[in-house]
Amino acid sequence: MSSAARSGISTDESNEPHDSAIDDETGDAHERGEEKLRSGIQSIEVGFRLLEVLTHEPRAMMLRDLAQRAGMSPAKAHRYLVSFLRLGVVAQDPLSGRYELGGFALQLGLARLARVDGVKLARIALAELRDRLDMTVGIAVWGNQGPTVVHWMESSYPAKASLKLGDVMPLLSSATGLLFAAYLPRNKTAVMMERELADTRRSSQTSGPRNADDVERLLEEVRAHGAARVEGMLLPTIHAFCVPVFDSTGDLALGLIALGHEGAFDIRWEGEVDTALRECAEKLSYELGYSSTPR
Repeated sequence: MSSAARSGISTDESNEPHDSAIDDETGDAHERGEEKLRSGIQSIEVGFRLLEVLTHEPRAMMLRDLAQRAGMSPAKAHRYLVSFLRLGVVAQDPLSGRYELGGFALQLGLARLARVDGVKLARIALAELRDRLDMTVGIAVWGNQGPTVVHWMESSYPAKASLKLGDVMPLLSSATGLLFAAYLPRNKTAVMMERELADTRRSSQTSGPRNADDVERLLEEVRAHGAARVEGMLLPTIHAFCVPVFDSTGDLALGLIALGHEGAFDIRWEGEVDTALRECAEKLSYELGYSSTPR
């Protein structure tokens, strides 16, 4: 009998850990680590609810109201607020005891705004939208000559709209132009608007506005819907939407465009295209610091 056998030590290699077992243990540990990262720190997420409430509330708040809106007890909310006060994320009025966002929250927001590029964000968002709905989309900003196309992505069935980067869209016969005319200060658009009206009067064109009253009715409709649309006005058989993206000051930052051929493009208000484009614009406005809540 061998010494190994006498000592009761098995020489069977099956008792040694196999590579596959080690791999399984390593894989399990890796998965647990990833799961831990995904789970995050719940207390931070809970406390953030207080900051979210303060972000959307235009006035300083009493502890009980803040806690109620955040869905937690006043005692629990107070513990989070003590830490937020130390960090400067929240401030407290020494007389009323009410809470509001603090100086560090402002610095955080300003730092974000300084880094954000609206057109870059819009390009990323519209690429996803174009792929999901397979429609032609674009971005327009206000340039020296008027509303200018700065980005364009065709669908798998191009609309043959004869548009290209750098094109300046007419104010009164395009969805893009109507959007900018409706939301920009009149002193920015007046000269261009008068020139287009004069051209319309001299031509035999029957569609589109022909006087100031017609223009105002069109622009009021854009503001009422919160977006502009045209049906074959600029280009026959081509329909288009343009929706606004606002910046942190509430000014129009850019317009998101979607267009397509008659019969293959949902031109309905609250239809698929209108709804998807608005959701995209609302998210971008939020990224740019816009809040629809009055302050």
